[in-house]
Amino acid sequence: MDNAQVRTTVERTWDAEILPSLSELVRIPAVSVVFDAKWAEHGHLDTAAEHVRAWLAARDIPGATVEILRLPERTPVVLMDVPASEGMPEDGGTVLLYGHLDKQPPVGGWSEGLGPWTPVRRGDRLYGRGSADDGYSGYAAATAIEALRAAGGRHARCLVLLELSEESGSPDLDAYLDAYRERLGDISLVVCLDSGGQDYERLWLTTSLRGLVSTTVTVRVMESGQHSGSASGVVPSSFRIMRQLLDRIEDAGTGEILLPELHGAIPPERDAEIKALADLAPGAAKAAFQLVDGMSAVSDDDYELMANNSWRPTLSVIGAAGLPQPEDAGNVLRPFTTLKLSFRLPPTADPKAALAAVERALTTDVPYGAKVTVSGPEVGPGWNAPPTAPWLRSALDSLSEAVFGGNQWLTLGLGGSIPFMGSLAEAYPEAQFVVTGALAGDSNPHVPDEWLHVPHAKRVTESVAHLLDAHATTL
Repeated sequence: MDNAQVRTTVERTWDAEILPSLSELVRIPAVSVVFDAKWAEHGHLDTAAEHVRAWLAARDIPGATVEILRLPERTPVVLMDVPASEGMPEDGGTVLLYGHLDKQPPVGGWSEGLGPWTPVRRGDRLYGRGSADDGYSGYAAATAIEALRAAGGRHARCLVLLELSEESGSPDLDAYLDAYRERLGDISLVVCLDSGGQDYERLWLTTSLRGLVSTTVTVRVMESGQHSGSASGVVPSSFRIMRQLLDRIEDAGTGEILLPELHGAIPPERDAEIKALADLAPGAAKAAFQLVDGMSAVSDDDYELMANNSWRPTLSVIGAAGLPQPEDAGNVLRPFTTLKLSFRLPPTADPKAALAAVERALTTDVPYGAKVTVSGPEVGPGWNAPPTAPWLRSALDSLSEAVFGGNQWLTLGLGGSIPFMGSLAEAYPEAQFVVTGALAGDSNPHVPDEWLHVPHAKRVTESVAHLLDAHATTL
C-alpha cells in the first residue's frame, strides 16, 4: 500500500468533503433519546441519519450499499456494507467500524461566538456539539476504506455501523444486533471511533471502559412545603435524610464507594498498564482538567488517580430537583429533594447487581420513615479488551512510524462507558478490538465548547486505513 497516497486521499477528502458535511451535521440538534422523549416526533435523529446516509451513499466504493435500518419504536441505525477487495475471501472475517450520531444535550455556558448547533472553525479546531463525540466517525471510517483502495491496499468486508442511541446507553442496539446477526456475519475485528487518549501526538487505544449505573432518587417528607420557622426542628429536612442515605453508599471524606457489589479487582495486565502510563506522563491525569485556583485533585499520586478513573467505582450527582434557584429561595422547608446519581463501575463489575445494591441502600430502613422512591434506572456493562494479537501489535507499531512520526501508540483505560463494546465482546469473543478516536482530555465532550482536533482526526482516519490493510493480510 502506498502510504503517501493514503495520506493524500485522507487530506483531500477531509478538507473538501468531510468538513463541510460534518459542519452541517453539527447544526442538527440530534439530542439522544434519554434527553428528548419526543425524539420521533421532532425528527432530528432521523434527519442526522439521513444526512450521513446520503454522504456515505455518494462515496465511490464499488459494490457498497448504504441504508437506514429501522425496528419498531427504536432509533434508527445507519449501515454501510462494503464488500471485500477483489481477490479477498468472501467468507473472511468481517470488520465492523462503529460510531454514533446522537448527541449530548447542548447545556449552557458556551464561549462567546460558539454554540452547540453552530459549527465554527478556528485553526485546527471544529467547534460544535457532536463534532468530536462522535459525528466524525462515519466519515472517517468510509474515508479510510476509500484511501486504502486508492493506494493499492486490500480490506476484508467492512461494515460501517452508526447508531443513534449511544448517549442514552445504547438501549436500542442489542435489538439490532439480534435482528441482523446473520446479516452482520462473523466479526473478526471491531474498530470503535468513539474514544481517544491524553494527547494528539499518537494513536491511543482504550483497553478498558467502566460500566455505568444511574438512578434518580427522591426523598419526600411532606406533601407541600412549609415555612421553615414553623416546620424546622419538627419535620426533618429531606436534604439531611438524603445525605444520610448517600453516606451509606459513599465515604464523603474520601469518595470511596462502600458497597462491595460496585467493586472489582484490577487485572495484573491493567495494573501494569496504569503504572507504565503514570510513569510515562507524570501529572497528566490532573493536568487534563482545569481545577480552580488552589484546589488539589483527590490524590497527589498519578497511579491512584488513573486507577480511580479506570478501575474503581465512583459516584457523581449529575442532576437535582426540588431546589429553587438561590434568588428564588424563600424561608421554606422543602417537601422533597431529588437527585440523579451516576455511578461508574469497574469494567468487570456486574451493573445489575450494582444497581440492586444501590436501591437497597437507598430504600431500606429510611431515617424517620421518609418516603423514598427510585426511578429511571440505567445500566451499562463495562468492557475489558482481549489480549492484542501479534498481527495487530505489529500493525500498530508500523502505523506509529508511518502516521505519527515514530510516536509510539499507547494504551489506557477510560472512565467513560461505551455499552456497545460489552455487547460486541459477548457476541464476538474471538474478535480483536481497536477502540480509539480523535478525543483528548480537552476536547470537551458532553460540556460546553466541544471541539474536534481536525489534524488528529485525519491521522486517526489514516491509521484506520493501515489497520484494515494489515487485517486483510491475516485472512
